[in-house]
Amino acid sequence: MVEDRSISGRIYAAINFTLLAIIALIMVLPFVHVVAGSFTTNAELAASKFVLIPKVWSLEAYKFIFSTNTIFRAMGVSIGVTAIGTMFSMLITALMAYGLSRKDLDGRKLVNFLVVFTMLFNGGLIPTFLVVKEIGLIDSYASLILPSAISAFNMIILKNFFQNIPEGLEESAKIDGCSDFGILFRIVLPLSMPAIATISLFYAVTYWNTYLTAILYLNDSVRWPIQVLLRQIVVLASGLDHSATLDGTVPPPDQTIKMAVIVVATLPILMVYPYLQKHFAKGAMLGSMKG
Repeated sequence: MVEDRSISGRIYAAINFTLLAIIALIMVLPFVHVVAGSFTTNAELAASKFVLIPKVWSLEAYKFIFSTNTIFRAMGVSIGVTAIGTMFSMLITALMAYGLSRKDLDGRKLVNFLVVFTMLFNGGLIPTFLVVKEIGLIDSYASLILPSAISAFNMIILKNFFQNIPEGLEESAKIDGCSDFGILFRIVLPLSMPAIATISLFYAVTYWNTYLTAILYLNDSVRWPIQVLLRQIVVLASGLDHSATLDGTVPPPDQTIKMAVIVVATLPILMVYPYLQKHFAKGAMLGSMKG
């Protein structure tokens, strides 16, 4: 009987491994194709349609993208907005989540209801634009951060995580004379690193992919983040004006440029994720538990 269960377990493990391997290939192969396509020639990409290993390696797409210093300025804007925005968003999210996680907070249920309400209904695009305009954020980097500084979904996840921390730790800290801010920054946040890493990654990806808000609120192209500039490069390389170049010297490779743009836009986040991966799964699971 034990042997039968062992055989059935092995069969299950083999089927499970096979299915997961197939799903992993389905998810990985398109990205491998994009990376390989960015290093191949237009002729090869047009002929084979799906490339995993280029027959002829080419850097023309990347030469076109980096043919001007504009992309480095846009990259700096995106890095700055992502870094500052993520830290600011995590600060106000942690403060609000900690407050709402305390059961003795007056009006806690009402505020929770209002937070959830914003997940279902919002003012819309035009009212939001008018608010941003009236408070003077047009053509400023703050317009890329403040309108989306806090996510109700992220705040709820962090709040639920805080609720799982034993109350005895906070009571002991209060007996030792620790203030509420001291409890938050010295006890709660250090114990919540998995959730902090998870929410930080969510915010960082959001700020890095900033596109629509930059189009709406930034009139000066000098302030454009990398996503907007890459979109302009794609438009330029899509055949609308084949005689146009970024600096007048490097011709745009129509198909491979799109692949290279995806790589440039995705690579920075992929480089950050491995440092947060060990916290990511644990933080997402614990934060989703009802407190």
